[in-house]
Amino acid sequence: MQRHTKIVATLGPSSNDPETLERMIRAGVDVVRLNFSHGKPEDHMARAQMVRDAAKRVGKPVAILADLQGPKIRVGKFANGKTFLEKGQAFILDASCELGNDERVGLDYKDLPKDVKPGTILLLNDGAIVLDVEKVVGPEIHTRVRFGGDLSNNKGINQKGGGLTAPALTSKDMEDIKTAAAIGIEYVAVSFPKTAADMYMARTLLRAAGSDAQTIAKIERTEAVEPTTLREILEASDGLMVARGDLAVEVGEAAVPALQKKMIRLAREMNKLAITATQMMESMITSPVPTRAEVSDVANAVLDGTDAVMLSAETAAGKFPVEVVETMARVCEEAEKSYPVTLDQDFLNRTFTRIDQSIAMAALFSAHHMGAKAIVALTESGSTALWMSRMRSGIPIYALTSQPETVGKAALYREVHPIVMPRITDDREHLMREAEMTLLRHKLVQAGDVIVITVGEPLGQSGGTNSLKIVRVGQ
Repeated sequence: MQRHTKIVATLGPSSNDPETLERMIRAGVDVVRLNFSHGKPEDHMARAQMVRDAAKRVGKPVAILADLQGPKIRVGKFANGKTFLEKGQAFILDASCELGNDERVGLDYKDLPKDVKPGTILLLNDGAIVLDVEKVVGPEIHTRVRFGGDLSNNKGINQKGGGLTAPALTSKDMEDIKTAAAIGIEYVAVSFPKTAADMYMARTLLRAAGSDAQTIAKIERTEAVEPTTLREILEASDGLMVARGDLAVEVGEAAVPALQKKMIRLAREMNKLAITATQMMESMITSPVPTRAEVSDVANAVLDGTDAVMLSAETAAGKFPVEVVETMARVCEEAEKSYPVTLDQDFLNRTFTRIDQSIAMAALFSAHHMGAKAIVALTESGSTALWMSRMRSGIPIYALTSQPETVGKAALYREVHPIVMPRITDDREHLMREAEMTLLRHKLVQAGDVIVITVGEPLGQSGGTNSLKIVRVGQ
């Protein structure tokens, strides 16, 4: 059985060498995440090349996702590296402070005093520390500690209920977009978007830099989960990431599971991608086995219909970067065995106005009822394969394309397996026969199997899929 759900793994100190990375790809990594919060442009370029070299050695398409840092809403540094906040004590967040002490600390985001008022609740260090704002005096935010603990350098700040005005794209992000474009990255994730305008700006900057990369909106602000705003952000993006860390701090942990299901469902309805992220197998940073809760978390994301599940610190800084990928792959495969196929029901609520989209849906319907072993999309842009993957068919979809950038993008699509197939002919029947032979050479089908093939005429035209053929392989 081929795994349908894709795995995104973050590169870091634990995995930043060719041998480990190659083993991770063999274990099941489909997309490598480069965290642009760390490193210089030349570091990212070297890592991207290492990913491509490793993928070539393995013989597997692997996409690269650049994750932009976004606004740094953090405390500054302490003279002693940290302090301990007691419940009930007064503590000042001071935008003019250079080095913090036991009474105050500086701010990376200098406009924070303008965003808060008496009664505002600030959550530090992923919500572990809670401060109540009592008053604002110039650059100083005077607070009272509701829940205390250790506070060290550069810990993050969230506002309960959202409302911080920091822009999603900082000047650093804009420079990083140019780096991502120069590398030829397939996906760019935008941190903390509040509106569709943030995503349109990211796309505009990418295109201006000569990149055709797809954009992923990281949903981690309260403002972004409002139904109309979420839909608008998705319309301006190619997909979303359920970024459960900061989102949980802003909206509360209890709200996140339902939001996750809602976001994944909406993404599929809108023909967009969905990545589920944050602490999916957190215990495997130090343990060779996951907790039962983590296994259930990954399995539930698969059953929700996510395109990909993501590993962060587990592969970036953990002790078991290869083993955690192997474990996640096994969990995905087991969950997919019970994944319900609801094609007939799904079709009842759909209308199709485009020829290429109608052909994609007809291919799914035919393959499902004919018991086909595979669906083959001869595609230039990958759109036909993406549309097919938005419905639960349980049938592997092979995106055969001559375009290297399409191979990379399709590596993230659920149920889609991209394969490079040079367009050696302009004869449609010859090309479809070559598609059969490609699947046979890769041992993906056997003689006598039924497959469904989609293709467009004139050949080589993006968005031109207009034909469907049902074939018994070898006959």
